[in-house]
Amino acid sequence: MNRSARSRCGGPATAWGQKDGPDKASLAAALIKLDPEDGEQIVEYFKTHALLTREKALLQASVRDQKKLLVENGKLKKDIEQLRAQLQEKQRRRTVRALHSPPTPGPAPMTPANQSPSPAGATAALPANPPPPSSRDQRERQSRRRRGERKAHPTSDSLSLGAEPRVDVSRLDLRVGRILSVRRHPLAEALSVQEVDMGEDTPRKVVSKLGGKIGLEELQGSLAVLLCNVKACKMRGVVSQARLLCCTTTDDVTEPLVPPTGSTPGDRVTFLNYPGDPDRELQSKQRVWELLQPDLQVDCRGVANYKGCRFEVKGKGLCRAPSVTNCIIR
Repeated sequence: MNRSARSRCGGPATAWGQKDGPDKASLAAALIKLDPEDGEQIVEYFKTHALLTREKALLQASVRDQKKLLVENGKLKKDIEQLRAQLQEKQRRRTVRALHSPPTPGPAPMTPANQSPSPAGATAALPANPPPPSSRDQRERQSRRRRGERKAHPTSDSLSLGAEPRVDVSRLDLRVGRILSVRRHPLAEALSVQEVDMGEDTPRKVVSKLGGKIGLEELQGSLAVLLCNVKACKMRGVVSQARLLCCTTTDDVTEPLVPPTGSTPGDRVTFLNYPGDPDRELQSKQRVWELLQPDLQVDCRGVANYKGCRFEVKGKGLCRAPSVTNCIIR
């Protein structure tokens, strides 16, 4: 090998050896000595291959780190969702507890009656502690404790509405029905069973006490007014799904209340001064019907009314008694 070749071969070998260490420098020198023509290309190939291998290792490490970060981010997201749900549940419980807890009574305002006169020129000192409960309240609490009574908490409905539910005739679902058939009750002579078309898919079965002065055959095919949101109940073994409204005098004369001419099954009976919506079903504990029934009357003209407000089918007319006046509706 001539001097120029040695210098040419020794240049890269020396540079590689200074950069990558004595072992690699000796390897490069050996390769150039074995193959003077292609030794430099082989050395460059090894250097490039080493750089690519290093870059590949770095890329793989970054991919592993990225996957690890994605997994950790997923776990953190799940933990955040759980903490958010727990916080919402705690807020809901705190709100319910605040609604159901009785309000804390504040200190009684000072009035001239309970203020003691102070001498002239002296400044009245305010009490540092609130006044103790009166002896009457203490006696009431002690008596309730002896009887085992507890203070009643308000229901959720009254809390949501902020007041007691109204009790007026708008809570009654009064509708027009057509009596399809009438028969005597099989187990009670004073009761009758009617099949009534209420404008629904199937007729309702109604058990009524009409008395002996009404011909049952006269009721078949006639229109009547029925209370539809009463709870279905059995009357001598027959389930009654509504209540037939009747006018009753002091002489025990009973007549079904009659809707205006032109009414059709399913028409609602409304009241001008009571425009509210009826209950879905009257609760027996609230005794809405028992509270309203004394104010359901027929006036001297035979018109049905509640506290002077008339029974009306909008656009068709008023509900009346067939022949009686000044009587109650039951």
